[in-house]
Amino acid sequence: MQLNRNTTPVRMRNYGRIVQDMIRYAATLPDERERAAMEAYIALCMRQRNLLWNRDQESGFSRVREDIIRLSDGLLRCDSPVFQQLMAQNNPAAGIASKKKKK
Repeated sequence: MQLNRNTTPVRMRNYGRIVQDMIRYAATLPDERERAAMEAYIALCMRQRNLLWNRDQESGFSRVREDIIRLSDGLLRCDSPVFQQLMAQNNPAAGIASKKKKK
């Protein structure tokens, strides 16, 4: 018995083949709401993977957004309200301004 393996190179190793396959699948979705939800889920996965790979660098959603656009060859634009809400919600700079000092 022989297993068929995908031996094509991964475009961005820090995200892995599964994220690359999820982006390829999301680009084929016809429903806009489903595509937006998938983009948000992929962005969360990519941010988590990027934090594991690059512990010293800040991996914000702006970088993840650029990488999604690059990996999808421009088919996914990440301009849905769901993705914008995710970026605003998890913006580390916004969190610093809103925190108060404890006495």
